[in-house]
Amino acid sequence: MILLLQIAKRPLWWVLLLFIPVVSFVIAIVIYMDLADRFGKTQVFGIGLAFLPFIFIPILGFGNAKYQN
Repeated sequence: MILLLQIAKRPLWWVLLLFIPVVSFVIAIVIYMDLADRFGKTQVFGIGLAFLPFIFIPILGFGNAKYQN
C-alpha cells in the first residue's frame, strides 16, 4: 500500500487511515481512482480496481497503459 500511495502521489500518513475500518474502504477507493488516473485510465476503471482488483490490476499491469507523471 505504501508503494501505491507513492504512485498515486498521496501522503504516506494515509497508511494509518487504512487501519480504521470504515475509513479504509473510502481511502482505498480514492487511492485506486488516483492510480487509474496516473496510468491514463478513466474513473470507472478506478472503481473497477477498487471492487474487482483481481481482474483490473492484471489488466493495468499487462496492458499497454503507461505511467503518466
